[in-house]
Amino acid sequence: MADDNKIVAETRNSFGKGAARKLRAAGKIPAVIYGHGAEPQHVSLPGHEVFLLIRKSNALIELDIEGKETLALVKDVQKDPVRQIIEHLDLIVVRKGERVQVEVAVHVEGEPVSGATADLDTFSLLLEVLATNIPTRVIVNIEGAEAGTQILAKDIALPEGAVLIGDEDQLIVAVSIPEEQDLGDSLSAGDASTSDAPTPA
Repeated sequence: MADDNKIVAETRNSFGKGAARKLRAAGKIPAVIYGHGAEPQHVSLPGHEVFLLIRKSNALIELDIEGKETLALVKDVQKDPVRQIIEHLDLIVVRKGERVQVEVAVHVEGEPVSGATADLDTFSLLLEVLATNIPTRVIVNIEGAEAGTQILAKDIALPEGAVLIGDEDQLIVAVSIPEEQDLGDSLSAGDASTSDAPTPA
């Protein structure tokens, strides 16, 4: 794992909104670590480093807690709805070699045939992957796809070691020709009705 995923965490014994506000004022973020039947562990993390890490979905963090290394996956980020400041993190302990279920974003590449459009129907897939090898996205290539093409979950080439969880027949991308309103007919009808109207006396 890259060194930029390593963070020194401090254990904390003060809880509640007041204690959390003090931590955030000091540039730190309160967090709770869960997993593997152990008691939840309350820690504080350096705010700036965490902010940079969680820009990537399903961020995996190597925590140094009083000299003990713990591998943890970011499961929930609570933010202030107005200021978008990170208020709290929930982390789950993972072990090297362990498999986890994560939502991975779907990314569309390429262009369909001329005149066709591609609509992304599903924005993420639930995959089971190695905790230490979580893909950032899955790619759907629609280059040259013709109208009527439907790409289902089972049609997507998954990263090595990844397993699809859920409905294999879930629609991911649909390619179609946009319907065009025929203004010519409506204008002709309008002209005809005008010409048939009685001439004012």
